[in-house]
Amino acid sequence: MFHQTKGIAIHATKFSETSNVVKIYTELFGLQSYLVKGVRKQNAKIKPGLFQPLTLLDLVVYHKEKSSLQNLKEANYSHPYQAIPFDIRKSSIALFINELIYKTIHEEEPHPELFSFLYDTCLQLDATVDNFSLFHLVFSLQLTRYLGCMPQFNYSGKTPFLNLREGIFQSSVPEHRDFLDPAMSHIFFQLLLTPEGAGAPIQVPAKTRDTLLEMILFYYRLHVPGFREMQSHHILHTVLG
Repeated sequence: MFHQTKGIAIHATKFSETSNVVKIYTELFGLQSYLVKGVRKQNAKIKPGLFQPLTLLDLVVYHKEKSSLQNLKEANYSHPYQAIPFDIRKSSIALFINELIYKTIHEEEPHPELFSFLYDTCLQLDATVDNFSLFHLVFSLQLTRYLGCMPQFNYSGKTPFLNLREGIFQSSVPEHRDFLDPAMSHIFFQLLLTPEGAGAPIQVPAKTRDTLLEMILFYYRLHVPGFREMQSHHILHTVLG
């Protein structure tokens, strides 16, 4: 049976001389791998450019339960981006978001709230005009909510140290080195409080921003099983610096 669903392109690999396998996070079925036949032909009906990272798609797919490779019948742009492909800062943030999704989300089952969060994030990044230098930081922290490892919201003047291992703010330095000092903990908490889709609440110097991103990725390594080393954040350090 064919189904219509929205999707977000995540990754594409060559399958044969004429076909690709593409990973797409779908609204109806979660993360799925689709065989796209003939996509590498010169006169292909479905163009390979449709599957660039974070492309928002309208799909017609054939879904077979417990199959590791599904078939894709139709694919079209759901929302053609107006700014992301033409702004190196936004395209770099998009690559980072895409890589983070690729390395953290593996469930082959529907998660409507997570899909809406990811889909809306892409729309917001494309539409944002004002300062978006903290966009990737806010996204990274908000994503932990859906991964089940969001830090506790217990920061205060009496609990100014973020214990990265426990995901809590505490009153004193922990008995290990995996923590943030009060200044960094305060910034971390302000970003953690930022509602999904809202603009950055504060201004953060580039060096501090880079350090904070490294600490957030370290937090992921501590709390997300199998989380592998990221690469795209090195580009962000350069482009947004």
